[in-house]
Parts: sequence; structure tokens; C-alpha cells
Amino acid sequence: MKPLATRPARLLALALSLHCAGTAAADTYPAKPVTLIVPQAPGGANDTIARIYAAKMSTLLGQPFIVDNRPGAGGNIGTVAAARARPDGYTLILNLSTTQVVNPALYANAGFDPIKDFQPVTMLASAAYLLVANAGFAPSSVAALIAQAKAQPGQLAYASAGNGTLNHLLGEMLKARAGIDMVHVPYKGAAAAVTDVVGGRVPVSFQSAPSAMPFVKSGKLKVLGVANEKRMGSQPHIPTIGESLPGFGATPWYGVFAPAATPPEVVATLHSASAKALASPDVQAQLAQQGAEPIGMGPAPFAAALKNDLARWSAVVRETGSKID
Repeated sequence: MKPLATRPARLLALALSLHCAGTAAADTYPAKPVTLIVPQAPGGANDTIARIYAAKMSTLLGQPFIVDNRPGAGGNIGTVAAARARPDGYTLILNLSTTQVVNPALYANAGFDPIKDFQPVTMLASAAYLLVANAGFAPSSVAALIAQAKAQPGQLAYASAGNGTLNHLLGEMLKARAGIDMVHVPYKGAAAAVTDVVGGRVPVSFQSAPSAMPFVKSGKLKVLGVANEKRMGSQPHIPTIGESLPGFGATPWYGVFAPAATPPEVVATLHSASAKALASPDVQAQLAQQGAEPIGMGPAPFAAALKNDLARWSAVVRETGSKID
């Protein structure tokens, strides 16, 4: 039997070996394909941006980044799956801000904690959302829409991608800020909503730029205003809603997260590669086509921004009275 005095030495040796093993694993990361969960269906803005990102990351890090669409429950299903994944850097999630910072306040039980369950990697890009109307709708500005809604309370309707979605909450925010009464018409997805606005069955809707701009360019929709705090870089002539309705404005973002307890060396590798991806002209051009602008915010400032957004959107949910059981 070995003397008791050697036990501290053996424990130290074990700790050093585990540290070295972890460092070696981080040094070789990624050594196999990486799964990138997208908690929305294929074809939407988040899915499109995820595929742009995944293709570039595959090239930069030498391993496939595989997009795994897991829609359902307003994004909660895929987000919970990412939260429960092994924290080794081989399962990540690219999430729209709505799911990450709105759902915890909106749902009685979203199934995840946006702070405790995730390690922020990078705030990838910001998204542009537009208030669009059918081409034949009489109001052509936010002020005119508000005037008509006040003259006809409860008679105008707006379409959304479903209860609790970003375009639903933006519609409720517009109602609260402007003091107007409009009827919410939820659909099963943004594509169905925008199709009925184009067809004239519902007059207006908040839509992401990728969903709306093809119809705007073809003359089937017109833009009443930009929902973001600032005008779009690619469409600077379109005014923001906040210019005619002070206090209104929200800038959705797309962010990459790893499960909590993912090694910091792995997170650093992912953020460094993400920064290189966003700096490449081809990725910037592809994002611009989607109405998105690169950000590249690092883990620490992203974590701080996440907390600020959680507080802000919790207040919006309370103000609008939105809730999903």
C-alpha cells in the first residue's frame, strides 16, 4: 500500500492530465462534423442565414457544419434540444432573438433558461423587419395607417406568422404605442401570412425583409415603415416607424449559442472563425440580400446584450398582455 503522503501528488497528476486532455481536444477542435440547430422550418430567414453561416464555417474550420431544422412551439423545441446537448462544441444553435429573449416571458414554460442553459458565441447579424401593406391599401405611410385605424377602431386587421411570433409582437407593440385597435390574424408561418396580404385578404403585416422584399420589388406590396430603430443600409430611403411614432423600434438579431459549460477554448475558436466569416465579402453580400447586416459581437458583450434584451422584451410582453400557456 502506498503512503498517504502520495495521494495529493496523484490527485495533482490526475488534474494535470485531465487539463492537458481538455486542452488537446480544444486544440484539435473541430475533429468531426458540427450540428447547427435551427429551431425554425426550412426556407425562412433564420434557416437561410444559418446555411450561409454553415457553409463558410465548414470552409474555415475544415469540418462540415450541418444545419438541423427542428421547428415547433415557436422555436422552443429546437432550443430545448440545444440546451440539453453535450457541451463539447459539436452541437450549436443559431437562434432568432425572439425565441431566445421573448419566449421565456411569453410562454408559461418555454423549457429552457436563456442565461443558465447557454454560452453565447457571437451575435451574428441584425435583421430588418418591415411593416408592409397590400398594394391597393389606401394608407401609404405609418401616420396614415394610424389615422385610419383610429377612425375605424377594430375594423383593420394585421397578419402574423402565429401567436407569439416576432411579427405578432411587433403588431401588438404598434397598437400599444399608437393607441389603436387592430385585429390580429395569426397564420401558420410567415409565408402564409404574406401570401394573404399580397392577395388582399388581410391589409397589413410585419414581415422580415427576405419574406417581403420580393413582393415589394414586384409591386404586390408596399412598405409603410421599417420596424428597426435605424433605417436599412440596403434601403435607406424607407423611413422607420419610430420617425413618425416616437418610442417604437426593435432590431431583431441572429445569434449563435453553445450549450452551457462548453470549454472556453472551443467558444474562442468558434467566435474567431465567425468573425472571419462575417468579414468575408461573399458572406456580407449574401447577408445583404436577406436584409441582414453583420455584427460579429463577441461572447462577453453578447451576454450583456442578451440580459438587456430579456428585460426589454419581458416589459413588452407585459405591456401587450401577450401570453401562451
